[in-house]
Amino acid sequence: MSEYAIEVENLSVCYKGLKSYSIRKNLLRRKRSEKELFRAVKNVSFKLQKGEILGIVGKNGSGKSTLLKAIAGIFTPDEGSVELHNNTVALLAIGVGFIKELTGRENILLSGMLLGFSEAEIRRRTDEIIEFSELGDFIDKPVRTYSSGMYSKLSFAITAILETDIILIDEVLSVGDARFRKKSYAKMKELITQKDRTVVIVSHDSKTLLDLCDKLLWINDGEMMQFGATKEVLAAYESYTG
Repeated sequence: MSEYAIEVENLSVCYKGLKSYSIRKNLLRRKRSEKELFRAVKNVSFKLQKGEILGIVGKNGSGKSTLLKAIAGIFTPDEGSVELHNNTVALLAIGVGFIKELTGRENILLSGMLLGFSEAEIRRRTDEIIEFSELGDFIDKPVRTYSSGMYSKLSFAITAILETDIILIDEVLSVGDARFRKKSYAKMKELITQKDRTVVIVSHDSKTLLDLCDKLLWINDGEMMQFGATKEVLAAYESYTG
């Protein structure tokens, strides 16, 4: 019998934004500006079995990152549901998960505890995380001083060493210098070869998707276009984008 790690059902996520309006008229009327809802993800449904690797494709602004954040629990769905069946989950994404005023070392501890690891376990693995990140003395400097590449190195190192049941990856494999990208790619392949680990990858790189993913989800303007075998969905997506 199949064991699902992720079940997403009729998921919708909305953002609130201000409608366009005249400042002069708004001041004269002394009324609050009306807000409108933007549906970033619209009624998306899919199931992923334990150990499967899913790729997500779509143009920029199609809702890929929003979908990942909803699966990670960062965004609360406006409609529908996400069921992770008590699996631990980590999201790898630039700009997510760190308190910028804290040092890299302090963020390792905080991130690990948020992932559900004990303080003793995190401290036991901290040197390994720092070594993998290659940040050197920067590990004791505030994260706000980091470049995007340094940020992604630390984020990847934490997730790679403190292994969770589900890993969500938002383009992080494409950030950083070429040598570190190669190292990260090799580590990710090592992680996902473990049959019980479930992975969701957002990427624009066809080779990465073909090499790593069992299935592909294509979303466009928040809507699910196709879900199925990687080669089939990727061919349809590339034909559509031309």
